[in-house]
Amino acid sequence: MIRILAIETSCDETAAAVVQDGCQVLSNVVASQMDLHAKYGGVFPELASRLHVEAIVPVITEAMEKAHLDWSDLDAIAVTYGPGLAGHSSWA
Repeated sequence: MIRILAIETSCDETAAAVVQDGCQVLSNVVASQMDLHAKYGGVFPELASRLHVEAIVPVITEAMEKAHLDWSDLDAIAVTYGPGLAGHSSWA
């Protein structure tokens, strides 16, 4: 049994999921920024990056809780790696 925490932050959604054996989703949590960006007519990169910083810990915490797992239960962590928002790679 392999369990992976997957983290996605490439644009305006902050998301985390725990997947078991590559096909069973144990949890999937998404913090959407869609409403905040709507007034700009699209994604405002600086705002999106700041909101990822605010949302990432609560989203990951919730994903782990919904999967009923501790950190020691994970086999790997997968993260978004480019391309993405400008300035994003400085904290990813």
